[in-house]
Amino acid sequence: MKEFGYDRAHDVQGAVALLGGDPEARFLGGGTNLVDLMKAGVERPSRLVDVRELPLGRIEFSPEDGLRIGATVTNSELAAHPEVRRNYPALAQAVLAGASGQLRNMATVGGNLLQRTRCGYFTDLTKPCNKRDPGSGCPAIEGEHHNHAVLGTSEHCVATHPSDMAVALTALDAVVAYETADGPGELPLSDLYLPVGDTPHLETALPAGALITAVTLPATPVATTSRYRKVRERASYAFAIGSVAAALDVRGDVVRDVRLAFGAVASRPWRATKAERLLTGGPVSAEAFAAAADAELAAARPLPHNGYKLTLMRNLVVAVLTELAEEAAR
Repeated sequence: MKEFGYDRAHDVQGAVALLGGDPEARFLGGGTNLVDLMKAGVERPSRLVDVRELPLGRIEFSPEDGLRIGATVTNSELAAHPEVRRNYPALAQAVLAGASGQLRNMATVGGNLLQRTRCGYFTDLTKPCNKRDPGSGCPAIEGEHHNHAVLGTSEHCVATHPSDMAVALTALDAVVAYETADGPGELPLSDLYLPVGDTPHLETALPAGALITAVTLPATPVATTSRYRKVRERASYAFAIGSVAAALDVRGDVVRDVRLAFGAVASRPWRATKAERLLTGGPVSAEAFAAAADAELAAARPLPHNGYKLTLMRNLVVAVLTELAEEAAR
């Protein structure tokens, strides 16, 4: 591991100032991803700025304004919060599906959003990787890619984003608040992650040196009837091979409102806007749910060993929306 400096920040502006203009410095929250990457030699920061003691550890809810989650809230605190479980159940389910209790006790909301791909080529310094070393190539395209992306890929990268929490937040119209030396800013979570294009090493639209301070969710009635479903290759904690976050509001046999996002199929959480448009105002039926999923997945570009994800995601969408519709009918 490369030698690095360490500072502990006590206020937000102080944290931003400590990071300064050093492109090799990093903010440190729970460290559950960053420290592993440092041990592997993938991340080689010159300095760590510890933000765990910043006053960003509160969860606030109101029926009018919705939910505000401080960036240093741990995943365990988020999943256990009664207002989260009551008003945004898909978010609590996604967090609980994401990691073991020990990791959830350490991992922070801000850090979870910025975690990096678990592609084996990215974490193996003996292999080329355009995310780690731009222009070196993407061996996953011709190599091991059964759990790689099928949507939004390019010839430069087919890695997936690993966060479960970010999928639920994307479906629920979350907004990311951040602080820079020039002041505060906001980004819809759907705009936080950049398309992979020909620059897969550029992963977010955050300004240089920005510190995530909070995530906010609107007070959306449809969010109370929401669900997160994750499929993984083993029963113990593992990264998804496919996941769906959905919220559904029905009246009789008609879909009044729907929110839908996919995980483990793209370099970022995938908001299924085409499927949402097709479903809204349409019938509540397995056939309609399947047709909407097929329309969303029509743009997929599967590789030889990950085409199974199309069938998997179609079945997930139908199962989750059917369960939500039955729940609403009770």
